[in-house]
Amino acid sequence: MEWMLQYFEIFFALCLLIVGYGFGRLAEKRHYKSIFKREKKYQELLVFSLKTPPEGLTVTDSRLVTGSVVVSIDYFKKFVAGLRMLVGGRLRSYETLVDRGRREAVLRMKEQALLLHADSVINVKVETSSISKGRRNSIGSIEVCAYGTALKHA
Repeated sequence: MEWMLQYFEIFFALCLLIVGYGFGRLAEKRHYKSIFKREKKYQELLVFSLKTPPEGLTVTDSRLVTGSVVVSIDYFKKFVAGLRMLVGGRLRSYETLVDRGRREAVLRMKEQALLLHADSVINVKVETSSISKGRRNSIGSIEVCAYGTALKHA
């Protein structure tokens, strides 16, 4: 009877992993779909890492704009990353987490710049930090902050 309980626990854990994988993939796909749609919408607003405006450009107004997002990793990806850390190599599950966070933060920064009727954003920086650590310092969620100077041109 005890062996049945052990098999049930293993089966239950596997079911949870499969359900977590399915819901995690669905949420990620929805988020990427939203990102692609908004990137297309905001592609007219130019974003540069230049520290100063281009020569000959007359700037009438400048303001700081920011965009930040907190993205959490699902348990399936955390499980897969834990296995991958045993043998080494790229952690693709974390790469998509960082990519989604970075793109979302830049989009939010662009949205704020457009609310100010800016024509471009310069000196753009993107910062990433882990804000939640689980057991053995494993990453649970990250915050990504994008900021820059929104410019209105004459």
